[in-house]
Amino acid sequence: MPECAPLDLPENPKLAGNITHFARALRRVGIPIGSGRVIEAIRAVQAAGFTEKRDFYWTLHACFVNRPEHRLVFAQIFRLYWRDPRYLEHMMSYMIPAVRGVQEGRRAQSAEKRAAEALLDGAEAPDFGPEKSGEEETTEVEIDASLTMSSQERLRSLDFEQMSNAEMAAAKRMLAKLNLPVPPIKSRRAKPSLTGGRVDRARSLRAAMRQGGEMHKIAYRAPRPRWPNLVVLCDISGSMSQYSRVVLHFLHAVSNAKGAGWAKVHAFTFGTRLTNITRHLRHRDVDAALAAAGAEAQDWEGGTRIGECLARFNRDWSRRVMGQGAVVLLITDGLDRDDPEALARQMERLQLSSRKLIWLNPLLRWEGFAPKAQGIRAMLPHVDSFRAGHSIASLEELATSLSRPDDMGEKDRLMRLIGG
Repeated sequence: MPECAPLDLPENPKLAGNITHFARALRRVGIPIGSGRVIEAIRAVQAAGFTEKRDFYWTLHACFVNRPEHRLVFAQIFRLYWRDPRYLEHMMSYMIPAVRGVQEGRRAQSAEKRAAEALLDGAEAPDFGPEKSGEEETTEVEIDASLTMSSQERLRSLDFEQMSNAEMAAAKRMLAKLNLPVPPIKSRRAKPSLTGGRVDRARSLRAAMRQGGEMHKIAYRAPRPRWPNLVVLCDISGSMSQYSRVVLHFLHAVSNAKGAGWAKVHAFTFGTRLTNITRHLRHRDVDAALAAAGAEAQDWEGGTRIGECLARFNRDWSRRVMGQGAVVLLITDGLDRDDPEALARQMERLQLSSRKLIWLNPLLRWEGFAPKAQGIRAMLPHVDSFRAGHSIASLEELATSLSRPDDMGEKDRLMRLIGG
């Protein structure tokens, strides 16, 4: 339950209407709530009473939340809706960055902007009883956006965690069009070539035998190109859940893109355990694919055991999916409390098994980021490239890291900070 001020009960609360309006806000942010569950919630509150805010919170939580990914949004909407009858002032401070109300100096937390948008989207403020007054003066705010960047450019650089519902939907549409090309690898196998290369003696002699032993033309061969596998290990713990959902949308587009160049795309999620979701991402419909992946991974928004999950991947899956120089994308914030030495050993083994190991960390969005956490310090020496992964622009820059073998991202700078 979020930390809230004590709940003051108005003299005429009209509680049933307020619970109904609260359920509509939850429905706008994607929590499936029908009229039957609203009636059950009203009856549950009537049976449990309305004396303690904690009891009231968990009563509504039990009626409206049945998936782990809905807990955070429910908590934020509950905090915004029930904390103060004048909740519109609070939410406007999140919706319009140029206007600061009672939340002066505090940045919107995860899901607060989406929660505020759900409550303000064409909805009237509920009747809280005598404390609501219509005599207050209203102030019209005009915002000059003539010098602001285009919406698409702003969306490219916007943090996934700070996006509203509409912005998130637009971001997913942009990610569906992104491509992640990879240059081919020269293999030992050869193919016939007309532009030169090495002389194909066997084919030249066979052609000469057909001409009575006279060699009229020399045949050549060149290395046959092949494409590597892409292996993605995505952290779905509580601190990474919002970023993980967006990255999986991007990964679904890469998996189903034609002409992207990857031989195969393998996807794994990990939190407290490792889950293979590769077959689910092959579904052409992105919503059906991610719904199946979410049902397969039972540890969404749970804890993090990076070392143990990497050990299981190295033991059970590495030889199956890492053959012939696979490229590995590791998406995690690196916040792990397990043994750092064991984590470092598993990271070293993962790096040695891969052609290139790229670590995407959303914490790099902060200026002055330093590798202070023991998990990050243990993992950083064993990656080839360390990059941010918090926006559309950061995912677009992945192509740079893939096309340049010497690209290290921020690794070199951070290694100097830790003396490596």
